Amino acid sequence: MPTPPENRELSPYTGWTRAHWEATADRLLLAVRPFASPERALIGLPGPRPSWSGTRSDGLEGWARTFLLAALRVAGAGGADPLGHLDRYAEGLTAGTREPGTEGPDSWPLTTGTRQAVVEAASVALGLRLTRPWLWDRLDDRTREQVADWLRPALGPSPVDNNWWLFGLTVAGFLQDAGVDTDRAAATIDRSLARIEHWYLGDGWYSDGDNRAFDHYNAWALHFYPVLHAHLAGDRALLDRYGPRLRAHLDDYVHLFDADGAPLPYGRSLIYRFAAAAAPWLGTLTGHTPLMPGATRRLASGTLRYFLDRGATDTSGLLTLGWHGPYPQLVQDYSGPGSPYWASKGFLGLLLPAGHPAWTDPEEPLPAERADTVRPFAPAGLLVQTTAADGLVRLHNHGSNHVHSAEPGGEDDPGYARHAYSTRTGPSTGTAPADNHFALLPDGGPVTARGPATPLGTGPDRAASVHRPLPGVRVVSATLAHGRAEVRAHLVLGAPEGTPVRQTGWAATPDGPHAQLHPVHGYDPGVAELPTGETLQGPGSRTLALHGTTTGPATLFVALASLTAEPGPAPVADLADVRVAGHLLSVTWQNGTTTRLDLGALGN
Repeated sequence: MPTPPENRELSPYTGWTRAHWEATADRLLLAVRPFASPERALIGLPGPRPSWSGTRSDGLEGWARTFLLAALRVAGAGGADPLGHLDRYAEGLTAGTREPGTEGPDSWPLTTGTRQAVVEAASVALGLRLTRPWLWDRLDDRTREQVADWLRPALGPSPVDNNWWLFGLTVAGFLQDAGVDTDRAAATIDRSLARIEHWYLGDGWYSDGDNRAFDHYNAWALHFYPVLHAHLAGDRALLDRYGPRLRAHLDDYVHLFDADGAPLPYGRSLIYRFAAAAAPWLGTLTGHTPLMPGATRRLASGTLRYFLDRGATDTSGLLTLGWHGPYPQLVQDYSGPGSPYWASKGFLGLLLPAGHPAWTDPEEPLPAERADTVRPFAPAGLLVQTTAADGLVRLHNHGSNHVHSAEPGGEDDPGYARHAYSTRTGPSTGTAPADNHFALLPDGGPVTARGPATPLGTGPDRAASVHRPLPGVRVVSATLAHGRAEVRAHLVLGAPEGTPVRQTGWAATPDGPHAQLHPVHGYDPGVAELPTGETLQGPGSRTLALHGTTTGPATLFVALASLTAEPGPAPVADLADVRVAGHLLSVTWQNGTTTRLDLGALGN
């Protein structure tokens, strides 16, 4: 398929138009066709390994997630389908639900026997809801009955107590529209929305369950499903409730995108890639967004191009399990070869008509391109730092865990436990030293994990938290930020005198940005360099490190750090004057402003 010509007048930042989105959707759908089962009910894509749910579930996943892409493509074209996408999926829908749960070559697993099938039921239902005039309404009564029978069990309570509640809501929304089990569907919707309400902390931020997991699931699940359901149902009351929450989230969320289009890689399920564009499109679709139409398209097209230009698809045109290309180190066990196609959500903008300002207004710059910004996300305990000179985004983490146990010990999840993440570095994984990590090394033993971090508050230029790396030991941590400079401070409480500590910096690849780390207080004067191997940004990363030793029951360690893509950057020590008096920090930034923070008071 020919690539449409770029339009740099309409899209000065990305060059892409709606035609590029339509062509990309068609390419992705055509690429999976050779992997369909005989009656097209399963799409078994090649991959290094199956998910923990098995190959049949993976085949359903490949079908359901690409069906959602086909649904968005056809619904966005008003039913026009010259490549026959929906005919193929209609055939598969009939075959997959004819005798589900059997060993037939096209049979779908039952949602009652395969938990993952509940997730895929949501994509099936949403696809049917979007294409109802061109698919569901044209099915014979027997097929509609068997599809409804397969979907019904998903109306029960969620088997996983997190965003999974919204899969039942999505199935219920379709069945309600189709006039199937409407009372039970309505009850499922109410129950699902009531459950996620427990995790809403305000300002547009949900935790993905009870374990303070703040990540991209806020955008592509916890806001996506309720707001889209309300929109499709025409439920003004629900939209008035959940729409403003989406708007508030987008006001923060837009700051997580690099000038090069990259969304910030933190949390789990990063293989969904440009699904990160779903929520900005949804805000525009429903009118609940702080973004101008041209800014929405600039964000979304920038994200889609970012991944496609960096090898997200293989030579066959299939999405891989990774970030740029394949990267197995950060792939969850629940992910199979079809999992990356949850990226289909990123095509939600196709539901906007071709004449909508989101497609016809000129692109506008992202926040990371306009001005240096330090912005707290208070409910999540996060602090975002961007610099306009290079468009780089950094996230300082003082509140997102995805950890259930508060007991010291165990292993950290590299997607959540780091003190900082950026759009152009790390995180390191496996046996490599952890980047952006403060650790104790007791008696020469193993490096301590961070574990759950309890937030201690945020401010205009700061965020702080406390964690317990060892029994009886607390570490009060804080980050202060201005421009590209970061002050990283840790007050170690209760550790035996003479306990070694280590602070690591950014895991940068040879062709990545320039990382700096400078000791200010408590550390030895030297700066070490640790090989940290391959990251999702590429091979050969190296990470700077500082070392020190506790001197009593309360020891303060302070460092300056910087990450920048500016050429020939000045030393980070030139960007801030840091004075320490007891446990009080006084920082004078390069522009002459001063800020203070008492870590001793935070630790009480």
